[in-house]
Amino acid sequence: MPKQFDIPRSYRSDLIGEIKKRRAASDSRKENLWPTEIDLGPVVFRIARFFGFCYGVENAIEIAYRALEENPDKRVFILSEMIHNPNVNADLVRLGVKFLQTADGEQLIPFSTLQRDDIVIIPAFGTTRETFEALEALGIDPQRYNATCPFVEKVWKRGRQLAQQGYGIVIHGKHTHEETRATFSHIRIDGPSVVVRDRAETAQLARHIRGELPPEQFYAEFAGRFSPGFRVPEDLERLGVVNQTTMLAEETHEIALMVKDALAARFGEAALPQHYADTRDTLCYATSENQRAMRGLLEASGDLAVVVGGYNSSNTSHLVELAQGRLPVFYVRDADEIRGPTEIRHLELATGRRERTRNWLPQKRPLTVLISAGASCPDAMVEAVISKIAGCFPDARPLQVPVGDLAVAP
Repeated sequence: MPKQFDIPRSYRSDLIGEIKKRRAASDSRKENLWPTEIDLGPVVFRIARFFGFCYGVENAIEIAYRALEENPDKRVFILSEMIHNPNVNADLVRLGVKFLQTADGEQLIPFSTLQRDDIVIIPAFGTTRETFEALEALGIDPQRYNATCPFVEKVWKRGRQLAQQGYGIVIHGKHTHEETRATFSHIRIDGPSVVVRDRAETAQLARHIRGELPPEQFYAEFAGRFSPGFRVPEDLERLGVVNQTTMLAEETHEIALMVKDALAARFGEAALPQHYADTRDTLCYATSENQRAMRGLLEASGDLAVVVGGYNSSNTSHLVELAQGRLPVFYVRDADEIRGPTEIRHLELATGRRERTRNWLPQKRPLTVLISAGASCPDAMVEAVISKIAGCFPDARPLQVPVGDLAVAP
């Protein structure tokens, strides 16, 4: 039985909770990726098989609230955003928590002002080893309320193991993201590492692996994204690939294959086992499940999609990317972004700006709306979005869990 976390009731949803419970009971092997359908008459909702809070997020929220409960007379800080959801972070601020840094690492409160009896919570993304050491030097135990996701720590452990075995590590991630900064920091103490953001950067790295470009060009192209003392070509001769857990799992697979092919081209297929480390076991299950479910949702089809999550949430943005080009998709942080049938506010990934779209609901009836959400989005927020959309249809039936089989028939 999955672990049950103690998180605030306000984050839970009876509707979504019952849907997830019944889907899990009927599909214990997690093989059915078809969405759940709720037919309200003029509007039909198709809800992704997997979405919302993952193990790491619920674990982090439980730790944060426990820290507050256990230390009512102490100052409580979080290193940076607990998770990438503004509503959850705002709840913690209302309870008196202060953030030491921004998500980008900008210092908001100097460490020098901290006292030995202060409480510092490490967020779900983890942090760099330098930060761990800085807190310890101040007499603060950063492990006491360490909410680092276990799957992030798994990446650190696997990367360090490979580095100790003489492999260079390619990290697929956004080099400014908290998690990737932490992963880079923990791995580089044991061996060389370099960060690539996408396929395009990996294609260029592959040219360096094959020895097609001079070392000086590598140092210029990957400046700020390789570990101190990185040697070209020596540190590109044996490689393993790990990722920022919120990246597209499919893209990580492709990047690993590109690295593998480049090594094969340089050393030959027969010698590949000595030069390439298989790291598929480091992929986050929740990221993979949510992305697979998004594909199942899109295959079931609809007239438009609404994806719910924080606007700085990497995993949520990748769900939006999967839907773009297939149908109209609106990326909203919460139900307040839905102003009614004639207006919706949403994030436009291409520009990074919050946009306003008029008359966003087509006149088609019934209208089928696809729903998914990022791993840091509470179920209650997803239900609120569904309810807000349903309210745009005065003749819609009441929102409730349907009777019988929940999954859309393939």
